[in-house]
Order: sequence, then structure tokens, then C-alpha cells
Amino acid sequence: MRVETKLFYYLVAFFVIAAAIYTYFVDFEEMVGVVALTLTAIMCAMLAWYLGKTGRKLDARPDDDPEGEISDQAGPYGHFSPHSWWPLAVGASGALFFLGVAIGWWLTIIAAPFLAISVVGWVFEYFRGEYAV
Repeated sequence: MRVETKLFYYLVAFFVIAAAIYTYFVDFEEMVGVVALTLTAIMCAMLAWYLGKTGRKLDARPDDDPEGEISDQAGPYGHFSPHSWWPLAVGASGALFFLGVAIGWWLTIIAAPFLAISVVGWVFEYFRGEYAV
């Protein structure tokens, strides 16, 4: 995780410099961009801190070894459900939910229960039924 940590620290420096340059060129007239760039720098700093702290607790990955080979990374990457329809339901209900924010709150109110049900269904799909672990 050292590479990711360094990347986000470099982004912090970039956004701080960009905010300073932006502030200079707008002459303190338009502060929304300054706030946006500053908050982006803070977000990158939080991510860099988290990745650095987490990276100290974990064993080194093959990616972090300069002498590492591609074959060192071989193996399972995790569990991916090949049969789940829940992501489709979450995506459709989430799209309706956020569309409701844009065009009318009545659609958000209608979509909210469907979004909640689909998120709960996706999270707990392996706790019941034929695919229970």
C-alpha cells in the first residue's frame, strides 16, 4: 500500500498548490473553487493517512516488492457472485432515488423503500436460502 499512500500524498500537495494558484488568480473574488480544491486536498490527506496506517498493519503485498514477479500476484481475488440479481435492483432503485432528487421529491419517497430493500437483499443474500454459507 505504499504506492497508494505516496500517490495520495502527492495529490495533497498538488491540490494545495492548485488552491493557492487559483486563489491568486481569482483575487479572492470567487471562493467556491478555493473551497472545493481545499476540501479535495483534505480528502486526499485522509485517504493517504488511512492507507498508510492500514499498510503498516498488513503484510507486504507482491506489488510492494521491487523484485516481485507477475506470478506472485496469482491466486483468488475474492468471492464474486455469478448469479446475483441484487446489483441490478440496487442500481435501478438508486437511479430512481437520485432522479427523484433532481426532478421531484415524490419519486424519491417512492424509490426509497425499494432502494432499502434491495440493499438489504444484496448484503444478506448469502445468509439465507440455497446459497447460505
